[in-house]
Amino acid sequence: MSRKYVPKVVTANDLLEGDVIYQTADDRWTREHREAELIEDEAHAQLRLLKAQGQPGRVVGAYLADAKAGPDGPEPVHFREAFRTRGPSNYAHGKQETAHV
Repeated sequence: MSRKYVPKVVTANDLLEGDVIYQTADDRWTREHREAELIEDEAHAQLRLLKAQGQPGRVVGAYLADAKAGPDGPEPVHFREAFRTRGPSNYAHGKQETAHV
């Protein structure tokens, strides 16, 4: 028996800055998980991933991450993805630097 498809978002790291980024429905990359395209069709998810992987000059390590619909957009399902939305664990870098001051 096949398992029910879990919605996904396409995520990667920005090649030059290293930040976690997410693919939007209009083919942009954003650092905000809630702006990512929530993909509810498995075939469409694979096509979106291929499109992301076809941008080696922009992103690295693209993959599909499980997500769920939330009141403000997609939300991570797993701890790893929730952790990635917060940026580096070293407060001297990334988006946490200004939040820690």
